[in-house]
Amino acid sequence: MSQFSHLHLHTQYSLLDGAIRVKDLFTKVKDLGMDTVAVTDHGNMFGAIDLYTEAKVHDVKLVFGCETYVAATDMQDRTNRRNYHLILLAQNEVGYKNLSFLNSKGYLEGFYYNPRIDKQILRDHSEGLIGMSACLGGEIAQTLEKNGVAAAEETAREYAAMFAPGDFFLELMPTPTSEQETLNGELVRMSKKLDIPLVATNDCHYVNRSDAQAHDVLMAIQTGKSLKDEKRLKHVVDSYYMKSPAEMDQAFKDVPSAI
Repeated sequence: MSQFSHLHLHTQYSLLDGAIRVKDLFTKVKDLGMDTVAVTDHGNMFGAIDLYTEAKVHDVKLVFGCETYVAATDMQDRTNRRNYHLILLAQNEVGYKNLSFLNSKGYLEGFYYNPRIDKQILRDHSEGLIGMSACLGGEIAQTLEKNGVAAAEETAREYAAMFAPGDFFLELMPTPTSEQETLNGELVRMSKKLDIPLVATNDCHYVNRSDAQAHDVLMAIQTGKSLKDEKRLKHVVDSYYMKSPAEMDQAFKDVPSAI
């Protein structure tokens, strides 16, 4: 039996980006034969109470998380808006308090286009947290693309050192794009070389594959673009749905340790 649970997932609280409604989430988790799910909304934990209440009703274990924005410089910098995505999951009560603290600081002190934290505040408040390297917008992926393998490995080591040993993971996704497939290959190689574990996720933005078009409309609203605009920000594939454990097992049959 698969041990897979979704650990990277966006609900309606990822405003104008996540299309998974809270009322649909836990029913789908149960339908897929799972008993645990993490919610990692963009830059916020606004849905925490709503999600926790609904999880209890459905007898599902909710892992509190967030896809944070890590400032490229420091969170006080208002001249550079570049930031990187990073997934944080709370392991326990200490982790939950640190996650809440980081989220609050991101808004109160780090907000510049997005609620940002930086590496120093993360180092100081990483106890009880698990870190995951996120999507193509993560710093390891971005560094690999712009500065090559050696620089990306150094970035991976830096992040791994911020968390307790074994609590930082390189994130593989089954997205069928050349960029993601290239990144997956590099992360598998990097994992062996640097002894940083792998984790398989699917960056879920909607419940079912058939919801992809509705999610596309949501993204168009978010960016203020017409659906006819070919140059607008959009997902080029329809794979960001809540895949079943069997689908994830099949996608990562060559790296079962990531499940």
